[in-house]
Parts: sequence; C-alpha cells; structure tokens
Amino acid sequence: MSDRPVLTAPVSLMGPPYRRLVSVEHPEGAQPRGGGWVMVWNLGAKEWAERGELAVGRHAGVALALVLPDEDGLSITQVLRAIERSRPQAVLPSHEAPRPSDVAAVIRRPPASLSTSIGEYMEWRGFSLDPITKSVIRRTIDLSAHVQTISALAKNLYVSRRALGRRFIKNGLPVPSHWLHAARILRAVIKLQNTDASLFSVACSMGYADGFSLSNQMSRLCGVRPADTRTMVGWEWLFESWLAREAEQGNVSRSVVGTRPSIAPLSRILPADDGERAPAAMSL
Repeated sequence: MSDRPVLTAPVSLMGPPYRRLVSVEHPEGAQPRGGGWVMVWNLGAKEWAERGELAVGRHAGVALALVLPDEDGLSITQVLRAIERSRPQAVLPSHEAPRPSDVAAVIRRPPASLSTSIGEYMEWRGFSLDPITKSVIRRTIDLSAHVQTISALAKNLYVSRRALGRRFIKNGLPVPSHWLHAARILRAVIKLQNTDASLFSVACSMGYADGFSLSNQMSRLCGVRPADTRTMVGWEWLFESWLAREAEQGNVSRSVVGTRPSIAPLSRILPADDGERAPAAMSL
C-alpha cells in the first residue's frame, strides 16, 4: 500500500503501519482501539473548526499532530487557542497534504522532557492531583533515568519509603515502584522506536539484566511485548495500557483519572468500585 495522504481533510486518523490517513467526519469514526493511533488536525483545511471537537475530544492514548495553516489562513490567536485546547504531541508546518510517514516520524521523536510530557498528558487526560503529588510524579519520572529501586527513589526524594507510598495510595494512584517501572519501560520503548539498537542493548542501558527481563516486565505491567512497540509510534498509548492494567488490579481511583474516553476499555480505566483500596493489597 502506498503512502497516500488525504487531501485537505480537516481531521484524519491513522494506525500501524502508518501508510494511509483516513478522513474522520463523525465522533463514532474517531474511536480506535489498541495502540499506536495518530490523529491529524489540519488547521489549513476547510471546516477545520467544525471538525475540531473530534481532535479536542479524542480518546486518551491517541496522539495528535496539528498542521498549521498558511500565513494568511488564521490569526495567531486562533492557532494558539487550538493548540491550547487540543494539546498536540507534534505541530507541523503548513502542508496541504501531509504524508502519513512524515506524521509518524514526528510523533515517534523522543519528547524533550519525558516527565514534563507525562505531566501535561495527565492534566489533559483529567487527572485530579494536588501540586505536591504532581511534582513527586514528575521527579519520579526524571529519576527513572538512573534510579532502579524504590529505596533509591525515596532517598532521592528525601522521604521515607512509607511516606512516599502513603502519598500515592492516598491519592488513588499506583504505588511508587510501579511508576518507576512504568517510566523505565516508556524510556525503553521510545529508544526502541527511534534507534536500530538491539533489545538486549536497550534493556541493559535501562538497567535490566537482559532483553528477556525487559520483555517480561513490559508484558506484566502493560500487556505488550517490545517487538510490538517497535512497530508503533508515540508513548501515550503505552501509558494508557499500563493505566488499564493498574485499574484492573484496583490500583487507580475512579475519581483521579477523570472521564475522558480511552483507547483501553472504559471499564478498565474507570473501575466501578469507588471504595477505598485495602492497604494490604499494596506493595512498595
């Protein structure tokens, strides 16, 4: 199949293997399932504003590439407002017919700061957290680049393991060690998507003993294998997969994640039980 663009479509959607953009005209057409989906919102197309709610209200886990209009198309205020409302993962220059492979390449690029990107994503997704907890999560993600144990994490955060665990559980979040492991997996996947390095070398660079260890950890926490992630782009869908696994185990409070639809089944992201989790089921 050729790498065919959709000419002047206001909103388009594509998934692996990223060879074709399909125009989206109605909300029911913008509800993909699974990983690696990318939506394109072309601000230079006709009806860009009318179809804009499809991009603004897209499912959590679907990456967004926003295509700018030409110089005479829209005012700077309109463009900035569109960016603010939609939180795109990438902004492309004016292009009447963006090629799927070009869009995928931009989405695949590593974020300048993984912790900042995840923090912004969580806010857009609807997480309701206090400023201190947000800061602790971001620091945990930053430290995941060179910290491998919960003891080392707590030491770097200048808190006890018990106090750190209580903060996460009190806020209806997965335990700190799961955040640390998930962040390391996200870093590994981003590297797998952007280099030709072997699974073994990527795993070792992340502190794993070998590729088998990384693969098992990824399967346990996110339900996918490294070989699958290499054929996809972006990291948001993997974050959603991890979040869904945590929700299945009762480790995520319904009140925390908001009500935004997800590429994962809603029953997995939004557990029906709003009761308190039993501390005995948790581990650091």
